[in-house]
Amino acid sequence: MSINRQQLKNLMLPVAMIGGAVFYKWMGYLSFLSPYLIFTMLFITYCKLNVRDIKPGKEHLMLICVQMALSFTVYFILSPLNHIVGEGVFICIFIPTATAAPVITAMLGGSISFVATYSLLCNALIAVAGPFILAAIGDHPEISFLQSTIIISSKVFPLIIGPLVIALLLRKAFPKLHAKIESHQSLSFYLWAISLFIIVGSCVSFTINTWDNNLIWTVISLVIGALAVCLLQFYIGRKIGKKFGDTVSGGQSLGQKNTVLAVWLAMTYMNPTASIAPAAYIAWQNIVNSWQLVKHSSKVKEE
Repeated sequence: MSINRQQLKNLMLPVAMIGGAVFYKWMGYLSFLSPYLIFTMLFITYCKLNVRDIKPGKEHLMLICVQMALSFTVYFILSPLNHIVGEGVFICIFIPTATAAPVITAMLGGSISFVATYSLLCNALIAVAGPFILAAIGDHPEISFLQSTIIISSKVFPLIIGPLVIALLLRKAFPKLHAKIESHQSLSFYLWAISLFIIVGSCVSFTINTWDNNLIWTVISLVIGALAVCLLQFYIGRKIGKKFGDTVSGGQSLGQKNTVLAVWLAMTYMNPTASIAPAAYIAWQNIVNSWQLVKHSSKVKEE
């Protein structure tokens, strides 16, 4: 029985996650690639953006306000109970929309430009505000707030804003090269799969090498917390989207997260155990997306 390209792509993400878990011992040699892969994925995605398609509206502002309010509410509720859980669940909400969100949105019949606009706004906000927030709640007491902010800014800002600037400059200076990159959007999917392989492996490696039986309830809480906020964000996003006539785009904008970036930020600037939450979110959001795609396909066939 032959496997077509779409079936192969559907298998790649689970295989990447399982592969990362199996070959976790070697992730130390590959973890340095994560920021470069994130940068390249964002760059390829931004190459398909046309400035004229970026039209922020009231619905985008509402989604951003809900995202920020929800992330801080969850953090201030959970952190006094368990700081690590508070950090992990916080980053699952705070992080921007996934680079693959426009692709899934299109498959579900939503608006690519809506999700791309929201993704851009989220990334810009987090590039500016993220360093201050991560410095404030991060686990590095030996570094002053100002030093921590500068260190995080120097890494996060170029990582998120840099790809957009280069993509826009490339469109103007080298339109043919830009068009070629724009026509190969599937590359970002394969880079995403490689990133998942490394990120999941790094999380498994860290968890095994630093395992403490006293943390078992923390780990369980991180996994359950990730599931709860995953379902909550898809639900709230779809409710807001429905109000403005685009249920799918609202749900994907708020619910589908750049978990690769989330895990990297958690492992770098928070208690590394907190990275288990966004790692679990990877599985939960893929389950939600798969269910939505199956449901949408059934609906299309019926019509």
